[in-house]
Amino acid sequence: MRFWPFGQRQPKNNPDMDAYLWEADRALKDAKSLRTRADGIGDRLRETGKEFGAVTGRPRRCGWYDAVAVRYAVRVNGLNALALTKLDVLDGLPELQVCTAYKCNGQTLKEMPGDTAQLAACEPVYETLPGWTAPTAGRQRYDDLPREARAYVARLEEITGVPAAIVSTGSGREETILRDGVLSPSLAIR
Repeated sequence: MRFWPFGQRQPKNNPDMDAYLWEADRALKDAKSLRTRADGIGDRLRETGKEFGAVTGRPRRCGWYDAVAVRYAVRVNGLNALALTKLDVLDGLPELQVCTAYKCNGQTLKEMPGDTAQLAACEPVYETLPGWTAPTAGRQRYDDLPREARAYVARLEEITGVPAAIVSTGSGREETILRDGVLSPSLAIR
């Protein structure tokens, strides 16, 4: 394991650094308002995605994809690719939202604030995307996903700056789509 000096970015395209992020993004303790919403979407995502602690059964906070947090993780960790899991949890929603910035003290922040107190005071700025009605659950090829689901993945790739190497459409191993040419050869499943 290598450690990089504070403030320096780990080099991109490091074959040992591919990242896997949950599609139903979990809340930061200091910024729970960024991902927890009063409209019930968090409850729906949690129930559909079975997002409960394995040992305690405690409900996890769930909400829309936070592209600001993902961009930060990509930059700080030098990540090459993402794994978007539980895409099937979004099936049937008429529209999806993606947090693309934070609003804080009258300013729009496109990057993660360095101060946790400032982060706690932020509100998410959402971009609305069309949902899909055709099921993604069980799909095994990327091209078999509904057009709107592929557009959603493409938009996430665009705003986070890295490709999605893996897209899962269920909990089974066979419901994991490995996108050709995206995953580092050293990590590719043989």
